[in-house]
Amino acid sequence: MSTVRCLSPLDRFIAELDRALRCAFPASPHTAARDNPAAAQPADELSTQERSLSGRLMRVNHAGEVAAQALYQGQAFTARSDNVRNSMAQSAAEEMDHLAWCEQRLQDLHASASRLDPFWYLGSFAIGAIAGLAGDKFSLGFVAETEHQVVQHLQGHLQRLPAGDQKSRVILQQMKEDEARHGSTAIRAGGKTMPTPVRALMRLTSKVMTGTAYWI
Repeated sequence: MSTVRCLSPLDRFIAELDRALRCAFPASPHTAARDNPAAAQPADELSTQERSLSGRLMRVNHAGEVAAQALYQGQAFTARSDNVRNSMAQSAAEEMDHLAWCEQRLQDLHASASRLDPFWYLGSFAIGAIAGLAGDKFSLGFVAETEHQVVQHLQGHLQRLPAGDQKSRVILQQMKEDEARHGSTAIRAGGKTMPTPVRALMRLTSKVMTGTAYWI
C-alpha cells in the first residue's frame, strides 16, 4: 500500500529554495509544455536598433515571468486551503511556458536576462507570501489585480515592439490571453477587489521593476 508523504515546513522551505535557484540561476533552458508561438513565424530581419529595443522589452517580460513564478509560489506557500494552494501551483506551471518562451526569444535576439533576476524572485516571493497570509480571498484578488496590470503592460509592449518583430509579438499576444484568463479564473474563485492604495502600490512596484529590468 502506497503512502503519501506530508512535507514539513522545513521540507517545503527547502523545496522553494531549490525552485528559486533553478528559476533565477537556470543550469539549462526552461522547458515549456506548449509549443512556442514564435516557432511558426518566419525569420525576422531587424536592424541593430530594432533588435536592441526588442531585446530590452523581452528582458523586461522575462523578468516579469521570473517574478510571476515567485508570486504564485509564495502565495501557494502560505495559502490556507488546498484548493487555492493547488490553483496557485497550477498557474505557476502554466506561467512556466511564458518564462521558457521569453528565454528562447532573448537567445534569438542575442540579449541577456536581467542581472537582477534573483532579486526579482526573492522580492516577489515575499510579496506573494504576504498576500497569502492575508487570506485566500485577498490572495485570489491579488492575482486578479496582478494579471489585470500585466495585461495592460503587455498591451503597451505590443505597441512598442518594432513592426517587423512578429516572433516577439505572437509570444506577447499569447501571454496576454493567458494572463487575462488567469485573472478571470481568480475572480470566479472568489477573489476580492483590492483596495485602491494596494492597487497603486502594486503599480508602483511593477513600474520600478520593469524600468530597472529594461536597462539591467
